[in-house]
Parts: sequence; structure tokens; C-alpha cells
Amino acid sequence: MSGGKRLGLFTRLVRYDDEQSAGQVYADALEQIGLAEQLGYDTAWVAQHHVDPAEGGLPSPLVFLANAAARFERIRLGTAIVTLGLENPIRVAEDAAVLDILSGNRLELGFGSGGSKSSFALFDVAPEDKQRVYAEKLAAITAALDGADLVPGRTLHPPVATLRDRVWHASFSLAGAARAGAAGAGLLLSRTQPRDEGIPLDKLQDQLISAYRQALPHGATPRIGASRSVFVADDSEDAQRWARRGALRFLEHLRTAGIPEMASTVEEVLRDSYIGAPDDVAAQLAADTAVTAATDLIVQIHPIDPDQRAALRSIELLATEVAPRLGRPVSERGSA
Repeated sequence: MSGGKRLGLFTRLVRYDDEQSAGQVYADALEQIGLAEQLGYDTAWVAQHHVDPAEGGLPSPLVFLANAAARFERIRLGTAIVTLGLENPIRVAEDAAVLDILSGNRLELGFGSGGSKSSFALFDVAPEDKQRVYAEKLAAITAALDGADLVPGRTLHPPVATLRDRVWHASFSLAGAARAGAAGAGLLLSRTQPRDEGIPLDKLQDQLISAYRQALPHGATPRIGASRSVFVADDSEDAQRWARRGALRFLEHLRTAGIPEMASTVEEVLRDSYIGAPDDVAAQLAADTAVTAATDLIVQIHPIDPDQRAALRSIELLATEVAPRLGRPVSERGSA
């Protein structure tokens, strides 16, 4: 993690047991972000999910991040992602502009076309139209952030001149990575993604990084965020116990959601997760070529999703034990 790589926390706002209320999940996530700020994490990220709390119980990420911005003074706040195809792009631009101003220009604004089948059904978007709708809305919000007229003589208000430089695109494909590069946006890489058997995640994403870099305008600074499932515990056996518990819960979610084809075993759920004591996790991350090439390492505990005590301990160990093993010196922690 030398060379100025930023460290980010991605909290998915997933219940660790069925008794947790939404309010407690939100409070726990804010506590995690607060600890991350104290420990020198550079960014905190949340995702948007509709009507599917097992994937993440946050339909309104900008509202949540406004609360975080009022509580925490330094850490940057990101969306990974806003499912733009299900939103009015001008309203997203307006809400993002207000949040960016209130937070002191700390917003990192990530978009993607993804989302569960239930979400697209909820908003009456046909699956075959998903990419077309996303592309149209991405063009609309990009123009708004660039200062184009929304109606004759009227541009986005409040104006946010620098937010366009903090837009990110999430993509699974070479074409999507190239589009992000050509737009001068950041590239968000997922913690896991569909691929042929035997192909390591980092080797697949190395290709996306290459396509992205090749498409960047001359002189543009690359921004590459590699999201990874990471769970650190003081003891490897304890880490594996939590991981198995989380994987079994996730398998039950897939079964009840009617999508068991996504994974059928604990090993399949956890195949792209880095789990263990600090030495174990540091070695796993160091061997990940996409993480090495990224400008941002963004860690999330999903799908392990342990209780709050274990989650906070993992966040702490990642900053104090794992990151130093990867070459992140004390002077780099908490940098802007």
C-alpha cells in the first residue's frame, strides 16, 4: 500500500442477525465509519439496495452520508454505487451537490448499472433495457455536473465545480472500464464478479484496469478502486468460524431470494474473500495484482457480516496490523 494508496471502508449495512432493527444497523454502520476515521482510513463507502436487506439495507445512500458528514469531519464519503438506472439523474445530481457542499467537498460519487432483479421490477425497468437506461441517465447526470443547461439559461444549483472530478463508474466489463477511462472517471472494481471457473478475480480485473488506463485522456490521473471482502481477527480459527457462519446465512438468503445459482457452497460464497489473522490477510492482499495496481483499496466485511464487536476489531486490525505490513506508513494514514 505504499505510494499513496488510499484505504477505504465499505460498510454494506447488513444485519448480522434477524433481531437487528434498521435503526441499529444504521447506528452500527456510523460507529464503524467513526472508528475508520479515527484510525486514518481515507474513505468510507456505502451501496444502494432496494427492498433487499440481506444484500444491504440502504435505499437512500446520500441521505445516510449527509448524516455521516455532519458527524465526521475528515473522512471522505462515497457511493459504491448509486443504481443510476432506477433514479432521476437530475435529482441525484441535486442531492449530491447539496451533500458535497455540506460535507466540504468530501463526496466520492459512484454510479453503476447493477442491482437485484427485485429492484428493477420495483421501478418497472425491464432487464433487457438496463444498460440502455443506465447509459442515457449517466449522460444526463454527467452533463448536469459539467454545467450544461438543464432548462434554457438554468444550470445545476447549487453549483459544484469539482464534483465531476470525483465521479466513479463501476463495471464488470472491458467496454465499461474503457468508457470510464474515456470519461475521465474513476473505475470501481467489485469484490467479486461472474467469470469462468479457474480464472482468478485479480487476473480478470487486471484486464479491466489495462482497458481503463488505455482509454484515459492524455494527462488524466487514474483513479482505480479495488473493493475486496476482508475480515481480520486476532486468531485465524476465529476468523474462519465467523466466515462460515456468514456464508451459511448468505446461502440461505440466496435460496429464499430464488437465486441459488449464484453460489451453492460455503467455499463458493467465500472464494474471493480474504480471511484470517493479520499475517494471513496481508499476504493475501499483497498477492492480489489488481489491488497492487489500484489507487484505492476498499475493504468490506460482507459476506462474512459478523457482530459489531468483531466488525470493529477487523476494521482496527486492518489499519493497525495489516496496512503496515503492506507498506502503508503512519505518515500516509489519514491523508486527503
